[in-house]
Amino acid sequence: MDLEAFFQDLYQIDSDELITDFCRKNILHGTPYVFSSNDGDFYEFRKRIGDFFKIPFYEIYIMGSAKLGFSPFKKKEFDYDSDIDVALVSPILFEKIMVDISEFQMSFRKNRSAVQERELKQYHTFLEYVAMGWIRPDKLPVSFQMKEFKDSWFDFFRSISNGKSEVGNYQVTAGVFKSYSHLEKYTISGLKDLKNVQRIGR
Repeated sequence: MDLEAFFQDLYQIDSDELITDFCRKNILHGTPYVFSSNDGDFYEFRKRIGDFFKIPFYEIYIMGSAKLGFSPFKKKEFDYDSDIDVALVSPILFEKIMVDISEFQMSFRKNRSAVQERELKQYHTFLEYVAMGWIRPDKLPVSFQMKEFKDSWFDFFRSISNGKSEVGNYQVTAGVFKSYSHLEKYTISGLKDLKNVQRIGR
């Protein structure tokens, strides 16, 4: 499926059931574009991440243009300037990170005056994503003990980026979803937004 066919099919959808099927079939299911027909490398890449975080390989998804071969949001083809967007769909990992977040929140309450306004806004954005069941470490402020968590997170994904893993010469970024249901709902919400924008455009 190319970008034009994607939008044609999306525009014709007229029910929540069909948009759910569209999401599962075209976005969540199957081998990503970046791995083409190389299922072996796809497995090894997922296993590499799973081993580091101690979660099963099948809880790891590739999203975005690396999955589809194009970005329907940016309306551009996947290329060497694109990132590899990884979703770790693990209730166990989510809760483990949230334990650290709760400790950070305790410290934050006691040291709120030491946090810069810019970091406070960033932290509020982070909490909005958490409310949707999605942990985005890139949105965490660098204050307090969370710096250690962030450093470990980004050091690992740098270690598998830019030719250092099976995915090739791309930057790898990632977030953690609380469950498959949270990932699916978030993705479907994005598809509905795309469909509404396309309808207005027409």
